[in-house]
Amino acid sequence: MALDRIAVLGLGKVGALAALLLRQEGFDVTGVDVHPPHEALGLPFHAIDLTTDAGIAAALDGVDGVLSALPYRLNAAVAAAAHAFGIHYFDLTEDVPTTRAIFELSKTSRGLMAPQCGLAPGLVGIVGAAQVAAFETCRSLRLRVGALPQNPTGLMGYAFNWSPEGVVNEYLNDCEVIEDGVRKMVSSMEWIETIYVEGVALEAFTTSGGLGTICDTFHGRVANIDYKSMRYPGHMQLMNFFFHELLMRERRELAGDILTNAKPPVNNDVVYMHIASEGTIGGRLQRREFVRAYRPIELAGAMRTAIAWTTSASAVAVIEMVRDGALPQLGFLKQEEIPLEQFAATATGRLFGA
Repeated sequence: MALDRIAVLGLGKVGALAALLLRQEGFDVTGVDVHPPHEALGLPFHAIDLTTDAGIAAALDGVDGVLSALPYRLNAAVAAAAHAFGIHYFDLTEDVPTTRAIFELSKTSRGLMAPQCGLAPGLVGIVGAAQVAAFETCRSLRLRVGALPQNPTGLMGYAFNWSPEGVVNEYLNDCEVIEDGVRKMVSSMEWIETIYVEGVALEAFTTSGGLGTICDTFHGRVANIDYKSMRYPGHMQLMNFFFHELLMRERRELAGDILTNAKPPVNNDVVYMHIASEGTIGGRLQRREFVRAYRPIELAGAMRTAIAWTTSASAVAVIEMVRDGALPQLGFLKQEEIPLEQFAATATGRLFGA
């Protein structure tokens, strides 16, 4: 199935950059949002209200695929429309119920349904799966990601460079893990540990959604799997106080408003990744690590924040692979099914130095 014409829904920092990168790689791109983007993209744009079924249908008319960079709560409707149109679907969601709904749609889809094409879930699963494949037996896979300000201020040491709704969900929803071979749900903001990346001390704790479908794939093959977010020391205790002692967990939308007002986005950010696995090779216990610190870079004619370019480039690399026939054209795509070597060979995948 051809994948030449693609609509990008949601033109914030991530969506706008994804649209530019897709055009740079030869796609015929149309940007769609309720408001014009903040930067001139130089590509067709449609101002459409994407909170209605009619608006979504208008946005998808005449394209071969869609990348949704919208808030997670809108993705199920976009996926349903893509399914009805018989086109390829991609998104960046970490929301578990949304992904489950998309999986059900994929059983009768006429195109590829590929949610979770961002950073975590997304790239972490691609890297993690490559590590697991290197072992004869794998006893653990630990995935950690942190999107942080390079120069933090205040006790929280944070800036909301990502969707506040997504961050609140990550901190409050239960987390899937595999522990000693048993697949289970655990509370978020627990299992705290200390990790160092480039000499920087970080705390890591359980958060929801980052594993995507990894537990489905590796249950019975990897004895221990978990995902944690990394933050500067002291952050988790403050967030537990805010959400649980002050009961802000009962007012999620207000919680997001308060946090983003207190800690707005910064341009000078950093994305830390620490993916580590342990297993046997030739009967001997071995450890594999993928540790990176990604910072802002100049891309598509402007400086891009670390979280914007890592997220958008992850999605664009996957879309490139689908267009070029390196990935399935039908059904449901798990991120951990994407070969790391081929991902890293794409024009945008090379940015990660994998």
